[in-house]
Amino acid sequence: MKVVILCGGKGTRMRDAAENLPKPLVRIGEKPILWHIMKIYQHYGFNDFVLLLGYKGEKIKEYFMDYSWKNHDFILDMDSGADDIQLLQKVENWKITFIDTGLNTMTGARIKRAQQYIGDAPFMLTYGDGLADIDLHALLTFHKEKGKIGTVTGISKKSQYGTLTIQEDVAQSFQEKEQTEGVINGGFFVFNPGVFHYLREEDHCILEQEPMRNLVADRELAVYQHRGLWIAMDTYKDLQEANQIWHQQNNSWKVW
Repeated sequence: MKVVILCGGKGTRMRDAAENLPKPLVRIGEKPILWHIMKIYQHYGFNDFVLLLGYKGEKIKEYFMDYSWKNHDFILDMDSGADDIQLLQKVENWKITFIDTGLNTMTGARIKRAQQYIGDAPFMLTYGDGLADIDLHALLTFHKEKGKIGTVTGISKKSQYGTLTIQEDVAQSFQEKEQTEGVINGGFFVFNPGVFHYLREEDHCILEQEPMRNLVADRELAVYQHRGLWIAMDTYKDLQEANQIWHQQNNSWKVW
């Protein structure tokens, strides 16, 4: 199953931490947010990634093109004349598809533009700035049991993020960015290919607006309620909190 990650964010609310970097490359500890997300999926056996690039997407490409030699010890055999490199540690078994989906493209349009690379099978989707100690096997099982086009992970808290009302694990309404107490959109989606019928390629198509509202209206959006750790790096304060959690290694998302 492919894992699609929205990586087009600019990180404009993170001050110097995101200077000249796309948001997914901002670091928690010594690794980018994106690396942490991919390690969570890898732990559960998902290693086929589609990265939807936007702002400074070339830096994300560069990070992974240089990943092996920068993050592992190796032997460089210069005597062969080919500068052969022998890595001394096992490398992640990731397959990564990099798709430039536009600089100012919104989330729904990014997904729609990558449809041919995502394919005609169910897929997972998440944002490039959110972490959780989520059981992805349980999420996928839940999605299959509910039989809906989409499943979103719901987080209970007061927030500026989109708020869901739920009945019998199915969304009844969705309001984006309301300051209310309720179940918010925590990302970590599972979608069947039918979701592409709700999306458009126009830049302004935002997954969290008309597409999700239409899924709700059609009773095609299930909600998997996650009650563990969840954090989204929306501001510099969020990034500081994530780094504190990581260094404490207490109740962190480090499941691998």
